[in-house]
Amino acid sequence: MVDVLDNKRAATRFRILVEIAERQPAVSQGEIADEVGVTSQAVSEYIRALVDDGLVEKEGRSRYRVTKEGVDWLFSAAGDVRRFADHVTEDVLGAMGEDAAIATDDLEEGDAVSLSIEDGLLHASPGTEGPATGIATTDAAAGTDVGVTSFEGVIDLEPGSVTVWQVPPVRAGGSRAAAGEAITDGCVASDLVLASGVEAVVALRELDVEPAVTLAVGDVAASAAERGLEVAVVATTDLVGRITDTLRDADVAYEVLEG
Repeated sequence: MVDVLDNKRAATRFRILVEIAERQPAVSQGEIADEVGVTSQAVSEYIRALVDDGLVEKEGRSRYRVTKEGVDWLFSAAGDVRRFADHVTEDVLGAMGEDAAIATDDLEEGDAVSLSIEDGLLHASPGTEGPATGIATTDAAAGTDVGVTSFEGVIDLEPGSVTVWQVPPVRAGGSRAAAGEAITDGCVASDLVLASGVEAVVALRELDVEPAVTLAVGDVAASAAERGLEVAVVATTDLVGRITDTLRDADVAYEVLEG
């Protein structure tokens, strides 16, 4: 189990640090106590320990601010919580439910199937040869959707990564200043191409590349990489930070290159 869920004290420490980050710099210990469900004295003791550990700094009476080290710790702890929640919903609860897959061959209800991820989508094949298996809950012709339940095993999946190509904003040349050849090579080598920002969309269209998505690009890129896809994102420089923040929160490998 992740550290912040190991015991009540660790979980309370995490929640109090989150509350400080949300309310800083004017921090009411009474409000935090009400929100977390502990006494004001307990909040004071937790904050004192957070200050001693360098995660929070005191700026004055009832004024606190989370330090860079505290922010880094929160990112790490939040990532651990997210991964644990994903494990519960996908591995534990998912095995108790039903999901849809693409049938690679004709299937009948009750057939045992092997499961795999191809192009980011779940596929079901007849038999139990693979490391992950299930039972078909519907009839399905090859290429159509089939219900699958009774999941066992783990799908052997190598996570993908994201390459972000920066395109200057229009005031700095926009699509006309983009490195076309480098972006083209990056798109050809990727499974999925996304774009964020007008300059980025135009740069791709001038290269005869139509992005699959131009909205919520960070979330889409993270989800695709988690499903084993190599993703190319072409983004206006002003929007790159928003995308990389999402990728970092999702613990997805990425690199940012000049476009």
